[in-house]
Amino acid sequence: MTLREQVDLTQKLGRKDYEQQLERRGRRLEQLRLALGGKLGDGKIGPGLLVCLEGWDAAGKGGAIRRLVAPLDARHVRVVQFSAPTADEKRHFYMQRFTEWLPGHGGMAVFDRTWYGRVLVERVEGYATTEQWQRAYSEIVDFERSLHLEGVIVVKLWLEISPQMQLKRFEERAEDPLKAWKLTDEDWRNRDRWGDYALAVDEMLERTNTDWAPWHVIAAEQKRFARIAVIDAVIEEIERGCAAHGFKLPAASEIGP
Repeated sequence: MTLREQVDLTQKLGRKDYEQQLERRGRRLEQLRLALGGKLGDGKIGPGLLVCLEGWDAAGKGGAIRRLVAPLDARHVRVVQFSAPTADEKRHFYMQRFTEWLPGHGGMAVFDRTWYGRVLVERVEGYATTEQWQRAYSEIVDFERSLHLEGVIVVKLWLEISPQMQLKRFEERAEDPLKAWKLTDEDWRNRDRWGDYALAVDEMLERTNTDWAPWHVIAAEQKRFARIAVIDAVIEEIERGCAAHGFKLPAASEIGP
């Protein structure tokens, strides 16, 4: 059974529970972020934090990112969205365009799309040769291991939805004049290759799931549930990563009322 197949897409949260959990998780996340940045305790900065979001088109990455960073001071987090590489970026090693945005010690960055495009869209659409995308798995694993060893916590999230839910959200976008811009001809075309993309996603998750940068596959059929699950995964990895790096974090009980 693949990592995607292990996810229960029927999981849901009621609105009241969602609002309560969003506030409670937000307080803890704010506390952890301040601790990493040296704004709490003895002033020492902690590991860097890199949150990588991938997922199906219309899986809710944008909404999840907004809820993730909402409790944080905007000066303490950088959100970067990556689309198709430019002509100039194609002249360089495919990871190069991401490196300038990586967080340093005590910093935080959220990437909307990442270097995993090499083994997803570039693989499926033929933008990378077979040799290129096949060796990319080991390149990515080694790169993320280097980040870990240099003191960066890498949190990787895949937002999973069904093809039926994707179609429903596409149709809703098409009918909403304020969201129609998000929907392109390429999005509709990619739906026809769902099977090819599913195979690529499953291989990506299997071959790049490591102890130092594990994948969290998020059930995103309901957006409320997915947003809380994303925050939970980030909190979990901050706590786990800081323990591995020997950086002491404040207890959740210290947040106050």
